Amino acid sequence: MSEAMRLRVESAAPYDVVIGTGVIGQLPALLGDSVTRVAVIHPRMLASGAEYLRTMLTERGVQAHCIEVPDGEAAKDADVAAYCWKILGNAGFTRSDAIVGIGGGATTDLAGFVAATWLRGIALVTVPTSVLAMVDAAVGGKTGINTAAGKNLVGAFHEPAGVLCDLAVLQTLPPNEVRSGLAEVVKCGMIADPTILDLLESAPLDALDVKSDVVRELITRGVRVKADVVARDLRETTPDGETIGREALNYGHTLGHAIERVENYAFRHGAAVAIGMSFAGELARLAGRCDRELIDRQRRVLEIVGLPTTYKPGVWNELHDAMRLDKKARGGTLRFVVLDGLARPAIHAGPDPALLTAAYAEITR
Repeated sequence: MSEAMRLRVESAAPYDVVIGTGVIGQLPALLGDSVTRVAVIHPRMLASGAEYLRTMLTERGVQAHCIEVPDGEAAKDADVAAYCWKILGNAGFTRSDAIVGIGGGATTDLAGFVAATWLRGIALVTVPTSVLAMVDAAVGGKTGINTAAGKNLVGAFHEPAGVLCDLAVLQTLPPNEVRSGLAEVVKCGMIADPTILDLLESAPLDALDVKSDVVRELITRGVRVKADVVARDLRETTPDGETIGREALNYGHTLGHAIERVENYAFRHGAAVAIGMSFAGELARLAGRCDRELIDRQRRVLEIVGLPTTYKPGVWNELHDAMRLDKKARGGTLRFVVLDGLARPAIHAGPDPALLTAAYAEITR
């Protein structure tokens, strides 16, 4: 087991993010001594891992149940949430009990939503098992499920009691899942921590080797960026005209979520966000907010780790309609996170439609 790194998220309800290899045994400590009953929500593919957690908790005198949910985005559904509530009700879960969510971002989103809504909120510990979930979904207190209208349109803010990032689980990930997670890492580099970009440019192969020290540092830096942002602005409440808060974390996500919806959620989240960052970059450049050198650098960093920076032509109208339902829109006004420079995120609200189509044309070449 490597020495664990503990990052403190200093929000309204502070909690620790534990990062290291072989640190799964710290789960009971994150739950605390007062919890006597736990539901482990997990996808089918992680049934054995969930059973391991259940056995660990049982041996420590905790009554533990496993709740199996579908893999991937199929888990983020109202019917699946209702299934989880039914099991919690049948097991008699009270406010002193807890949820553990083990899996990728979709599973931790669902587990968080179930924890937030059961008895108006019970304790939650997330155990992310992908790079993307460690850097993004499992940290920050956002929970949600999807609807036919769009992604994450139903949800709640519910901070976890702790997050456990055991890097050992990454060794089972296929390469494309690692790449997908690196999109969120690149995002953190663009909006807040340029050292991330330096690491990716100097050691792109190490960035894809989940056993490397580079991956550990990239994940730690990504988590630190998110922790710092959500500590200042948990609920995206920064008013227009002031310094951008949590919305900065949505860089690349407005178009990215639209692509996911148009693709029926068969497109990897990280790949969609990478394309979304490329679009936001071109939008900022065409609006005169940043220079081509910065956007070219962003494209190179994304491409050296194998992420897409272009998308198919002929679907702009579908994407535009999907973006209007994005939760970041205000009324009929689209809002995009853009860059006024490296690590200088800002909001571009209500862009000229001609500017949007021109930016899209740039990423379909």
